[in-house]
Amino acid sequence: MLENRDFVDLETLCRAFDTSESSIRRDLDLLEQAKLLRRVYGGAVALQTTPARAFDYAIESARLSDEKNRIARAAAGLIEDGQTVILDGGSTVASVARELSTRPLHIVTNSLPIAESLESLRNIELTLTGGYLDPRLRVMLGPFCEQMLGAIRADALIMGIGSITPSGFSNNNTLVVGSEQKMIEVAAKIIIVADHTKFGRGGMIPVAPLNAADIFVSDTGLAPEHVAMLRDSGVEVVLA
Repeated sequence: MLENRDFVDLETLCRAFDTSESSIRRDLDLLEQAKLLRRVYGGAVALQTTPARAFDYAIESARLSDEKNRIARAAAGLIEDGQTVILDGGSTVASVARELSTRPLHIVTNSLPIAESLESLRNIELTLTGGYLDPRLRVMLGPFCEQMLGAIRADALIMGIGSITPSGFSNNNTLVVGSEQKMIEVAAKIIIVADHTKFGRGGMIPVAPLNAADIFVSDTGLAPEHVAMLRDSGVEVVLA
């Protein structure tokens, strides 16, 4: 599993091997002693991120595509015609953009793939943020992006997220965090979209507390304790 992704969570391992969490924890401890992985809160990470495992848009787009499509349909159903909607970067949000492509909307995005998918549609008013283009993530980031976002107001934000723990939402890229925080600041409704594998691992940089989200859309693989964690923070949970 760690050859294909940089993190595996305890819940996934318990299901895959049909065994208890305590057994998985003991095995992970032994594997860490053998210097094959590193134990972290909620699971384990690879010791090194190889180019094959490193996050990029193309690799992430192919991961859990069925779950992302279901999440996208559910999230698109939360948007009303005529609204101004900010779409964050990332493959799950790109799936939402495809679901919204037939609707009369004003879309604001920092994502090049989303812009490319919507640019020729007459029903969509499209605004790009500008900023530094990260060639790996294919999103525009940095001070110019944040300055533009700070000048607008939106009815809704649909945002992906890298990491989710009881302490909140987080990410590992400083520039991504800056743009995400500005998006949250200017949107009236915050809709977070993320599959169940994003839970349990903490990113390096906090983005926002859990209660910053109004609605969280995930797949049916989300563990009951994670559903309860979000609802206890006042977040509406939608499972697709």
